[in-house]
Amino acid sequence: MKNDYLQNPDETPQGVEEGEQKRDNIIEFGSVTVGEKSPVHCLNIIGQIEGHYVLPSNNKTTKYEHIIPLLVAVEESESIKGLLVILNTVGGDVEAGLAIAELIAGMEKPVVSLVLGGGHSIGVPLAVCADRSFIVPSATMTVHPVRMSGLVVGAIQTYSYFERMQDRIVKFVTNNSSVSESSFRKMLHNTAELATDIGTVLNGEEAVKSGLIDEIGSLSDAMRYLNHLIEKKEKEFSEKEKVKEEYSSKKS
Repeated sequence: MKNDYLQNPDETPQGVEEGEQKRDNIIEFGSVTVGEKSPVHCLNIIGQIEGHYVLPSNNKTTKYEHIIPLLVAVEESESIKGLLVILNTVGGDVEAGLAIAELIAGMEKPVVSLVLGGGHSIGVPLAVCADRSFIVPSATMTVHPVRMSGLVVGAIQTYSYFERMQDRIVKFVTNNSSVSESSFRKMLHNTAELATDIGTVLNGEEAVKSGLIDEIGSLSDAMRYLNHLIEKKEKEFSEKEKVKEEYSSKKS
């Protein structure tokens, strides 16, 4: 591949390295920085959120030990101005998913999320944690109570733990979206929707109508809004710097 690039006079060794780095980032982390003209970092959250336990190799996973340091790097990078989070996830580890969502919600840089395919289970907090959330009409979101696999002790403490974990998710979702707590809990405990489970499946329009997602939109809509937030942020920063300069000049 390198020889092919070097035969083209329009390509530079630096361009080759940057192209290969982007390719490696997509393969390893499902993310890539778009480029200098559009300094947006695109992060994919796909498949199942992998937490403290390694999932089988045939599962598509998003590993939280990859995502967390990547988000820190995006927040600290001077060249990256905004983050686009694209979701197509079935959910997964609750604490890992909630940790990623809290980290994204706490970023100063503009963040926009786009739900494609599905944003199920713990994918709901990951969808609403952005400054603005979008969903395509064909996508769905499944809202259901927390569940646990493996050994479960039949004691009152277990039920208390489940209740407290559910409260954490409910509080996060309601604080980062327009849905009310009563409406969200009603969706969680709906017994008329799923055949072998309790919960609610929402399509794109229903997710927006419920208040979980801000608006229906595609990639172009999400990018347009993210660029708007970036421009707004840079304008506010330049105005603050101007005020500082004026204050410094008067003081001197």
